[in-house]
Amino acid sequence: MRTVAGHKRLLRCSCTILAALIQGSIALLAVSTAARAGTLETIQARGSIVCGVESDLPGFSLSTAKGWSGLGVDFCRALAAAVLGKATAVTFVPLTQGDQFAALKSGAVDLLPSSAVWSLSHEAEIGVRFAGVLFYDGQGFMVRKGDAVASILELSGATICVTTGTRAETSVTDYFKSRKMKYQLVVGQNQSEIVKAYSGGSCTVVTGDTTQLALERSRLPRPTDHFLLPETATKEPIGPAVRQGDEVWFNVVRWLLMALIAAEEQGVQSTNVEVMRNSVLQDVRRLLGVNGGLGQSLGLAPEWAYEAIRQAGNYGEMFDRTVGSQSVLKLERGLNALWTKGGLMYSAPLR
Repeated sequence: MRTVAGHKRLLRCSCTILAALIQGSIALLAVSTAARAGTLETIQARGSIVCGVESDLPGFSLSTAKGWSGLGVDFCRALAAAVLGKATAVTFVPLTQGDQFAALKSGAVDLLPSSAVWSLSHEAEIGVRFAGVLFYDGQGFMVRKGDAVASILELSGATICVTTGTRAETSVTDYFKSRKMKYQLVVGQNQSEIVKAYSGGSCTVVTGDTTQLALERSRLPRPTDHFLLPETATKEPIGPAVRQGDEVWFNVVRWLLMALIAAEEQGVQSTNVEVMRNSVLQDVRRLLGVNGGLGQSLGLAPEWAYEAIRQAGNYGEMFDRTVGSQSVLKLERGLNALWTKGGLMYSAPLR
């Protein structure tokens, strides 16, 4: 039988163990909290954002003698304006598709703005997190305007040029078979080979990523003679990716994307953003930092969204100059139009 003294010793021992466990839990929580806030704090101390981009991805990230350009590049500049007040406070690090996720997870770059497709395997297996969709891409189809084809559903019996051994070949096969549409594949070893075959009349339609087809169209002798059909056979949403476990930085990146879309929804753009600060609409005043404390909630200045829009433009402005009407790709907005105009671009409420 235990004595009273024995019970007291046991109680003291239990309390010591409990205190140690509590202290350990507090320490782990502190480490976890520091890790979550780490990227934003590091960027603010460094004075620049490090963006991992492909160097030869026209429309998204392209390095030329004139500097970097593209939708992903512009997003990074808007992010720098929001976080640091200067759109120029960005360092672009060229990466390949094979090393981009390793660079992100190691901390060599702060984010991948536009070169990765949002998928389950990228999040669950690789361990990155996507802040949203910057561009809805997919496998598209290009035809000659003279063929008077307006939809993929009108391609039954068509000859289709496609790169062999790729996901595009599998996708087009599944798409046509599932709809019981007749087709004939004309395969090539690479993109340039199938575009050459299409240009030479070996097939009536060529398929591939919409953005890649738009680029190939711009290189044809008469680009305006060719038309990208409005539908896609696959879903390839592209968006900014960050490391998992850093909620503070994730929130900054996500809500910057939302702010750029919201600005277009509300008619706020780089050319009128100063005037719009006097708007009577509370949603606009909150967005531009006149009312409310949205910036403080993110660990940013009140004018975070105002600076991003003023220096880089809203989502529509970015789209037009990089992949849309003002670019060599000449892509229609399509799925990337605002939800009020038949697209999928939609901002969660900034309030």
